[in-house]
Amino acid sequence: MTEETSKKYKSGFVTMWGRPNVGKSTLLNTLVGEKVAIVTPRPQTTRNRIMGVCEVENGQIVFLDTPGILKPKQRLDEYLIKSARTCLRDADVVLFVVDSTTPPHSDDKRAAQLLRSLKKDILLVANKIDISDISHLEGRIEEYKKLGDFKGGVAVSAITKINIPTLVDKILGLLPESPAYYPEGTITDQQEKLTIAELIREQVLIFARQEVPHGVAVVINEFTPRSDKLVYIAATIYVEKPTHKLIIVGGRGQMLKEIGTKSREGVQELLGKKVYLDLWVKVSKNWRKDEAALKRFGYK
Repeated sequence: MTEETSKKYKSGFVTMWGRPNVGKSTLLNTLVGEKVAIVTPRPQTTRNRIMGVCEVENGQIVFLDTPGILKPKQRLDEYLIKSARTCLRDADVVLFVVDSTTPPHSDDKRAAQLLRSLKKDILLVANKIDISDISHLEGRIEEYKKLGDFKGGVAVSAITKINIPTLVDKILGLLPESPAYYPEGTITDQQEKLTIAELIREQVLIFARQEVPHGVAVVINEFTPRSDKLVYIAATIYVEKPTHKLIIVGGRGQMLKEIGTKSREGVQELLGKKVYLDLWVKVSKNWRKDEAALKRFGYK
C-alpha cells in the first residue's frame, strides 16, 4: 500500500466464509479486539450472522462472521447456509478461511463452489499456522489456492495473532474509499438478548463436551431490571432428547449449576451489573428438523 493510499479513509463489509471449525469466530474476536462471537471446540458453534467492527487509523472494517458451510442434513443446516449466503450480498471483500493443519476437506470444496459465481474480491486466509506442520504448510496452501480465484492470501494464527496486521492491511487495500458505517467505538450490532443466549449456549457446549450434540438452543424468556445494579434473567435451554436433558442437569443438578455460574459471570461482564440467572432445561424433540420450532427459537 502506498503512502498516498494509506492516508485515504476506507471502510466496508468483509464476510468471513468457510467450513465449520476453521477458526472464523476466533479470528473475528482477534480482529475486533473484543469477544463478539462465542467459541468452542465443537463445529457449527456459530448459528447467526455475527457482526464485529475493527477500527484502524485510516479505516473501519465491518466483519460478518457466518455459520460454517457443510452438507445440510436437516432444516437447521439449511437455515444456517441460507443465513451465511445472505452475508455475501453486501460484502466488499470475502475472507475464505481454511485450516492450515489439514488438506482441503469436502466441505472446503463445497464452500468454495458457492463462491464460484461471486463477483467479489476474495482473500484466502490459512488459519492455525501456530499448530501447523511447517514442512507441509506451503504445499497445503497451494492445494487451497486451487479451490478458487483469490486476490492473494495470508497465513495467520487467530490465537497467537501471527500476521494479523498483514491481513488487516491486505483487506484495507481492497476496500473502497468511504466514511465509517458505524459511530466510533461501536463493537457489534448484536442484540443484548441474543448475546446473552449465545453466552449460555457456549457454556452448555463447553460443559457437555461430546455428550450432547448440537441440538441445543437457548431462549431468553424474561429480562427484567430489578434495580440499577441487578437484572433478573430467565432462560430455557432446549435439547432434543430426555437423555440430553439428564446430562445437562447432571446429578443433583450439579452440571446445570456450573453452567449457570459460568454463564452468569459472562453476562455480568457484558452488562456491567449483577445478574440473577434462572435456567431451565426442556425437551423439544427433533427441533432442528421442525419448521415451527426453528421459528420459535429465532432461526427464521
